[in-house]
Amino acid sequence: MNKTQLFEQIKKKQSFLCVGLDSDIQKIPRFLLDTSDPIFYFNQKIIDATAAYSVAYKPNLAFYESMGMDGWNSLDKTVHYIREKYPEIFIIADAKRGDIGNTSAMYAKTFFETYQFDAVTIAPYMGEDSVTPFLGYQDKWVILLALTSNKGAYDFQFEVNPNGEKLFETVLRKSQKWADSEQMMYVVGATKAEELEGIRKIVPDHFLLVPGVGAQGGSLSEVAKYGMNDQCGLLVNSSRAILYASGGADFAEKAGEAALEVQSEMKALLAGKGLM
Repeated sequence: MNKTQLFEQIKKKQSFLCVGLDSDIQKIPRFLLDTSDPIFYFNQKIIDATAAYSVAYKPNLAFYESMGMDGWNSLDKTVHYIREKYPEIFIIADAKRGDIGNTSAMYAKTFFETYQFDAVTIAPYMGEDSVTPFLGYQDKWVILLALTSNKGAYDFQFEVNPNGEKLFETVLRKSQKWADSEQMMYVVGATKAEELEGIRKIVPDHFLLVPGVGAQGGSLSEVAKYGMNDQCGLLVNSSRAILYASGGADFAEKAGEAALEVQSEMKALLAGKGLM
């Protein structure tokens, strides 16, 4: 999916919601454990309930890898289900990969060829040659970690160099030499919304994947105020607040209601920017 197609979906659905499929076997409704593939069944019902309000899904691979082959099978079935039933939806592998070139090339093959994701999250610490293997695929995206939503972000990401530039700002500036806004997005946490205005001065045209809204306490209105551009430029992720809106038999219905609530706020924010 290219940038124009993604923006068209945002306008069509009046939403920039990404639902994080952080599907935890310990948190899904207990009655699902009697099914042959509890995680896939859970995902399938969540997807059907939220697809009308979402432009993207983001499986967090840790929740699947932790279950070995069963987890990988659930992930594969989930991606195929979205591809077959909701082909317009953007699918992100939240994998946070990044290694030497030949290893990154295999990671790129895994996510873009074997599993047919649209995008993958990448850690930039090892530099350009660890990222470029992911950039050789047409209409596929690198989503580079820039400023994360966790407390540990302050350990390194705010370190200032002799030129007065924070480390995450260096990542934003330097990585623009590797790819343009048609292939690269950035992770910017909603809990750091006060930094978005400055970030937009560095990367005015790129899409930002913004986690931290919902259970982590980030403000959607603040994110939109400082982060939205003339093509929206935002994919705002919500995971737990939607996935676990109910632990009962109505889990999918409640997930749909939670997604609709977020989408309704997004619709108003898009209208306020004249993007409807």
